[in-house]
Amino acid sequence: MLSEILIFLMEVVATLVGGACLLRFVMHARTLSMRNPLGRFVQVLSDWLVLPLRRIIPPTPSVDLACIAAAWVVKLLQWAMLLALLRAGRWGVLPVVALVDVVKLGVTVAMILIIAAVVVSWTQNRTLLADVVRTLAEPLLAPFRRFVPLIGGLDLSPLLALVLLQVASIILRSLEASLLGGAAPMGLV
Repeated sequence: MLSEILIFLMEVVATLVGGACLLRFVMHARTLSMRNPLGRFVQVLSDWLVLPLRRIIPPTPSVDLACIAAAWVVKLLQWAMLLALLRAGRWGVLPVVALVDVVKLGVTVAMILIIAAVVVSWTQNRTLLADVVRTLAEPLLAPFRRFVPLIGGLDLSPLLALVLLQVASIILRSLEASLLGGAAPMGLV
């Protein structure tokens, strides 16, 4: 029971910090200011890791690879602690598993952004946070809006995007499990 609690807490922390790093990457790519509620939250969670990594991997105007590297480091540490806790011996695949987990986390962040954009669209409020969420979600939804017509005035493109992202998540979980030899702890794969 104690190991399950530790695994859960590691997953929560890694998801929050890694997700913040990935959101920071997307916000940088979309040239969004960090002077909004979401930007400040992301900075608080990720500055301690992204800023030192930027000395090694400087950002360009449109790409901040230090954010991706930070998310990978977080997932690498999570998996290293997990394998040590479970006394598992799959250390050789650790960097690849962490990379797959970063992609899986990116899928989760995309799903959260889409859901948040849908909820914000229902409220019709023009707030700084709502504008940021819409700006972040729009590139995810735009390809689907070209192919999915409005049905009865409803935009079903978020539903299709979420279904495809969920399929991607299932594939990534399966890949992760195969890399770990099917011995991955419950809830992490």
